[in-house]
Formats: sequence, C-alpha cells, structure tokens
Amino acid sequence: MIHIFDGAMGTMLQSAGLQPGECPELLNIKKPEIVTNVHKEYISHGSTIIETNSFGANRIKLSHYKLSDQVVALNTAAVKAAKAAAGNTVKIAGSVGSTGKFIEPIGELSFDEAYDVFFEQISALSTAGVDMILIETIIDIQEMRAALLAAKAATDKPVICQLSFSEDGRTVTGTDPQTAAITLEAMGADIIGVNCSLGPAQLLPILKILAENCDCPISIQPNAGMPHLVNGKTVFPMSAEEFGVWIPKLVEAGATYIGGCCGTTPKHIDAIKQAVQNLKPAVRLKRKSALALTSRSKTVFIDKDFPTVLLGERINPTGRKKLAADIKEGNFMSVKKEALEQVQAGADVLDVNMGVGGIDQAAAMQKAITEISQLVPVPLAIDTSDTKALEAGLKAYPGRALINSVSAEPERLAEFLPLAKKYGAAILCLPLSDKGVPKTASRRIEVMKTIIAHAKKAGLKDHDFLLDALVMTVAADEDACKETLHTLQLYRKHFGYPSTMGLSNISYGLPNRPLINSTFFAMSLASGLDAPIMNPYDQAMKDVLLSSLALLGHDKNGRNYSCLTANINAPKTAAIAPISEMDSLTALRIAVINGEKEAVTTLVEQALNEGHSSVKITEESLTAAMNEVGKGFGCGKLFLPQVLLSAEAMRAAFIKIKELLPEQEITNNGTIVLATVKGDIHDLGKNIVGALMENNGFKVVDLGKDIDSQMIVETAIKEDADIVGLCALMTTTMTQIDHVITQLKEAGSTAKVMVGGAVLTQEYADACGADCYAKDGVIAVNLAKEIVKK
Repeated sequence: MIHIFDGAMGTMLQSAGLQPGECPELLNIKKPEIVTNVHKEYISHGSTIIETNSFGANRIKLSHYKLSDQVVALNTAAVKAAKAAAGNTVKIAGSVGSTGKFIEPIGELSFDEAYDVFFEQISALSTAGVDMILIETIIDIQEMRAALLAAKAATDKPVICQLSFSEDGRTVTGTDPQTAAITLEAMGADIIGVNCSLGPAQLLPILKILAENCDCPISIQPNAGMPHLVNGKTVFPMSAEEFGVWIPKLVEAGATYIGGCCGTTPKHIDAIKQAVQNLKPAVRLKRKSALALTSRSKTVFIDKDFPTVLLGERINPTGRKKLAADIKEGNFMSVKKEALEQVQAGADVLDVNMGVGGIDQAAAMQKAITEISQLVPVPLAIDTSDTKALEAGLKAYPGRALINSVSAEPERLAEFLPLAKKYGAAILCLPLSDKGVPKTASRRIEVMKTIIAHAKKAGLKDHDFLLDALVMTVAADEDACKETLHTLQLYRKHFGYPSTMGLSNISYGLPNRPLINSTFFAMSLASGLDAPIMNPYDQAMKDVLLSSLALLGHDKNGRNYSCLTANINAPKTAAIAPISEMDSLTALRIAVINGEKEAVTTLVEQALNEGHSSVKITEESLTAAMNEVGKGFGCGKLFLPQVLLSAEAMRAAFIKIKELLPEQEITNNGTIVLATVKGDIHDLGKNIVGALMENNGFKVVDLGKDIDSQMIVETAIKEDADIVGLCALMTTTMTQIDHVITQLKEAGSTAKVMVGGAVLTQEYADACGADCYAKDGVIAVNLAKEIVKK
C-alpha cells in the first residue's frame, strides 16, 4: 500500500496570516482552528497521514520565543488540532525537527542533552496520541541517532527517520545514503527516508540508494523544486502537475510513503493521489545479508564476497608503555597519530582499546572515539570488557561500530548484547565460555552457537556477526594452527558469517616470528579468513595478502598483485618522512590538515624558534593547509567535521603566535558581520561560517538569529564591515534578505553582501542583488578572501 503524507505546513500557515518571526507552534494554542483547517485541506486532497504542527516544538527551538517551558502544552495542542481533522481513517505523525544545534565535537550540544530534548518532545507527542513519530529534516547522523534512541525509549509507536541531503548526495556533515540506511536500520528505525532541501529529480537517486541498502519501508517528501525570487516574492517553480510526473518514478525506486516539503500545497498532494491510484509498491530485492560497519561518512562490508578487510590493532596500550602513559595523562596525541598512520597504511577498520589501569575507562573511551571518529573516515571497533566504557563509546560514535568482543560468559552476554541491540552495533563473537578456552574446532563451534543463539534472542540478525577463530600459540600446543584453520572452515560451513582473528599469537615464543606469521596468514586466507586483525604497517603481511588473494581468485586476473609487483620493481623514491623528521613549516601544514590541535602549538613554537616570521608561518603553513583542506572538501574527499577540526587547529596556531609575539599584529583578513534574517531562528549554517571565518583570520561580528534589518545595517556601518553575511533557511524569510540589501545601499554601506542558506540559490542571490552566494562554509571563506583581496 502507498501512503500519502501532507505538504508544507509553514507555507499554508503563512498564507493564513502567520507573520515572520512568530512561533508557528504557538498557533496550536492561540488559533488551533487555523492549524486544523490546514490539516483538513490536505486530507481533502488525498493525505492519508498528516503531520502535527510541532516541527520546532522542542525546548531549544522554543527558547527563542521564551516558550521552552511549554513543550508538553504545545505538542499536546498540536496533536489535538490534528485529531480534530483526522477522524478515524487518517493517521497522525508527530513531527519532530532538529534542535538547531550540532552535537559535540562539531557543536557544543552534548549527546545526552540532545537525547533529553528529543525524549521530552516525543513523550509528549506519544502521550497525546499520535500514530507514529516522524523525525525529519535532520542534517547530521549523530543528531538522528540521539533522536531515534530517544524515540525508542519514549514510545512503542513506529518511528520514521528522514534525513536531508545536499546536492552532492550527502548530508551537511558528510553522511551518504548507504551509510545512513545501514546505520539507522541497525538501530531500529521502522521507516527510513529523505525530505526537504531538493526536488524529486535530485532526491530520486538518493531514494534508490536508501532502498537498496535496507529492508524497511522508504519515505520521501521532496520540495517543489528550488525557490526563485519573482517580483519580490519567493516562488517554488514546480507545479503540481510537474510534481505528479515524478511520483511513479519514486514508487518504482521503492518509496511507499510519499508527501511534499517546502513549496508543496494541497494541489501537489492531489497530484500524488492521482498518480498512485493505479500503482502498486515496487518489489524490492531483499538486501544481501553481509556484515556492514559504518563511520559518519563511509561503509565497509565484511563478507566472503567482498575484499579482505584489515582491522588495525595499534590503538591498544597493552605492552606499550608510552601509549599507556599518554592515555593515563589524558594526552591523546599518540592515539590520534596511530589512527591517522594506520589508515594511511591501509587499515579499513580501527580497533580502539583504552585498557589502562587506574583511569576512568568510560571517559577515556568516550574521548578517544569522539576524537578518532572526527579525524579518520574508517569505521571503529570498540575493544573493551568494561560495560560503562562500551556504552560511552557506542553513544559517542556517529555510525555503526563493531563491539570487540562478546564471549559466551553469562555476564558478557547479559550486559553487552542489549547494548549492541540498542545502538545498532555489530559484535565480534569470541568462542570463550566460563569453562575456559575451547581447544578444538568442534568445541568452538558449540560455544559460538551459544553466543549466536543469545544474540538472536536479544534481537540481533544474521548480518550482525563477525566470528573470531581464536588463535593460540603453536609453541604451547602443536595442534593450535590446525584447529584454528579448521575453525575457520567450520564457521563458513555452519554459519556463513565472516570471520576474523588476531594473527601474531600463533608465533609467540618461536624464533623468526615474521616468517611464521606470514605463512599462517596465507593458510588462514585459504581457509576463509575475511578480516585479519593485524599491524597495518607490516609490509610483508600486506604482500602476503595481495599474493594470496591473487592465488585464491579474489583478485581478478591478479591485477592488484601486478600493481604490487610493478611497485616493487620500480625505481625507489624517497619515502614520506614522519612529521618528527620534517622541517617545521611542512610539519605544521600537515598537522593543520590532519586537525592535530595539540601538535600545532608545539610546531608553531619550533618554527618561531628557528627564525621563521609569523607572516611566513601563516602563508606557507596555515593558509596553505586550509587551501588544501578546501580543495579536499570541494572534491568530496573531506567533510565538515574534518574541515572544522582543521580550522580549530589553525585557530590554535594563531593563538599561539599571538601568545609568543604579543607585540606583533596577526594578519586580519577583514571584518564580516553575520546574521540570520528577521523571522528565521535557524543558525547552524551561519555558526559554521562564523567559526571558519574566525579561524581563517577574519574579525567576525555574529549578531545571531532573527535579526532586524536595522540592526544589521547599523552594525555594518559601525564596524566598517568588509562583508555582510546573511543567512535564511526558511522560504518564508528569504525575502528579508532583499530588505536588508536595500537598506544597506540606502545607508551608504560599502560592504559586499554574501548570502547563503539551504533554500537559497545562485539565481536567487542574483535576483535580490547580493554580491555573492556561498552554498557552504568553505566556499564562503574563499569568497571572503577574494572580496578582501580586491
């Protein structure tokens, strides 16, 4: 069955008299009949599901209107207004929008705070009697994770998760639709979809990827195209008839819940109704049951039908005094260095262990996972036996992690499996029980059956397991190798799940361990090993991997092996030196690119001691680094979290220069006044632009959100601003930009005007008289530099 949502609520309320700057949700109490009439109109045109007028009714958004204590009242009234229109046949979805803030470390909102905000609102909606919860227009996977966890705790109603994607096919913070689908389905989302930001043509390929990567129903609510400015009014270009043409394509791609977002009206909903009358839901192929791990921006599959995955083992203080001492002191430079270098060496997943005695392991794990997940794109495995540390890591991780490990010991099963289910994690299953280490392959199979049975009882599925074959040393047991290889073979035969294991234990106590390890590695790959846990710096082991894959038929025609051989025979070039061996300016540039804040301050001091001027440091290291980061962002190799991390590192460098040379003026690139226009309370994008501008040497005067045009103009003149940056996220407030530009010109301001925001386009910027349009923060910085230079 195909379900039909309604269209834009804000557009309809504005046409009914809602003024810019008014709280839309307050109408639920003051003028509920207006809201009910909007619902009735959508129902009369075909909606089978209506959304409550509660999109911004969370305590953070409501605080702008001094209504943060009215969350329950406003959400309850929203449901009441919807019920007055719905009758007994139309379903009601409780609309839940973003908090308007990013979660740490991108923003300042903690995960727990976000969870509490969502729990409060969703509880109110559920108690008031909605049929389902719709979490929509979310641009960050970590915020969606907090909202989904809160929804699962607050209600037993179905939960729909709809993200908003940009034109590059990713959310603002870098999550692609495949990664989103896998992460959210694992966490228990009942329906997964996309809404806002783009029209049906742009959202169609995103919809297809969502449908291919999960088994749950798919929803879509596109905009009526991108808005234009016509005679001073915001107009969405796509007519109801044009909108209706796309509906069969959306159904064919897998959507069974279809509605409209910005710019869509009851006529657009009627067009959906007409288009689906004779349509049946598409038959979707069931997703292949392969284990998938995700980071914020990447998915890695582990299965016999995919390339072998390397699990980097180096973030583990066991037997490593320096790393253990750093972690104990709260210094995570070594941890981050290992993360970066392992990924550069070819690790596909990183194992993270904070097992140091005498520390708060939960706090250490939370910090490590937060720092590493922002620094590198690969998925992480949380390696701990501490339940609190495990949950701290899972909560902080913006993706689908691997838990290392779950054994058959009763306490581990009871504590770890519920956390795996709650946070959507996969589990590494270790065949250990309270009876000890099973020496034979057949006994390991029995223990593994116990773990899997308990896991499935806890709600885990076939694509949630990675099986460890358990390597013992041949110096102590002559059958250790044979039993491990046999275990791998039996895993493939009995379960069909992918397998893993640490390799180096096999040679413990023997001479020439590298030879034993590499030989054992080749034998293990032939027996079915899918994801070795190893040192990714070990070139001999990586060579064994490539040659073995060619011999086993997993490297078609030996192409990758041929490349390896060509590299071996090619003339040797100088290896890239570690940062410790680089000159200070080069090392500083790379440290900024990598976002290594702690290393940056030491390198700045070193460069100054070597006689380099602050100007040379700024130009050759800091500015050069951010130019490289900008290029990486522009071509999709870097995403917002990494850009912000680099910007913070650059800022730390500026602060250090100022500290060491207080009499020397640090280059000021110019002054920019930023504001979200009157009536618009969204400031996420503006805040990102402000942070990047400030970290790139601009003086930033941030006026905040919902700012009157007169204040913007007065501040621009008072500060002698080079640039005025104006932001609008809502279609109802876009025209305020025109008023500000007109008043700036009338007041004689010479500042150039830069505009941006999710609903704005280059065409709109040209029509309203702006000097330039920036679709993201990195572009904004580059444009600002060009403006000041000219």
